[in-house]
Amino acid sequence: MTPAPSGPARVLVTGFEPFGGSSTNPSELVARRLGELGVGGASVTVEVLPVEFAAATTRIAELVAATGPDLVLALGLAGDRTRVSVERVALNLEDARIPDNGGAQPRDVPVLAGGPAALFATVPVRMMVAAIRRAGVDAEMSLSAGSFVCNAVLYTALTAAGAATTCGFIHLPPAAVLPVDVAVDAVRAAIGAALPTAEG
Repeated sequence: MTPAPSGPARVLVTGFEPFGGSSTNPSELVARRLGELGVGGASVTVEVLPVEFAAATTRIAELVAATGPDLVLALGLAGDRTRVSVERVALNLEDARIPDNGGAQPRDVPVLAGGPAALFATVPVRMMVAAIRRAGVDAEMSLSAGSFVCNAVLYTALTAAGAATTCGFIHLPPAAVLPVDVAVDAVRAAIGAALPTAEG
């Protein structure tokens, strides 16, 4: 058995730039705030991804390779949701209802040609939902991350990650529904559940 690496846990948190005509994206704001505040004793790397299928999937794979994280937690915006959603499954499917920020609108194409039809998130989804609720924020499990860029990023992260890395995705409601400060508390609680050494 390979011994666990010493030192602080390495956490990679990503958010997304604004899209769909919005001027802000709470996932970006929450990710940046986590980078400023930290999460317990973890070493936190933050990146804001473009809302573009090709660029975002390329970048998340690069980040996983470069940072060697123990935990990858990607954040995104779900404009029609009213609670924090921890995703269970990434589909090998790109099927965009609207164009991405680069103008691409793939329909019925795989994220990874020849890859599995779906991959399960490797974070403890139920524990994360419970931790978010204990922090006083409404949360739910969500079956699938959809078929837009959020899903493609989770699928790619799961594909790129080794066995020692856990990967997950959280969809956040709009900031008008869930203020950014509260969303930060929710995500910190989720990270604490996914990586107990980082709790707090």
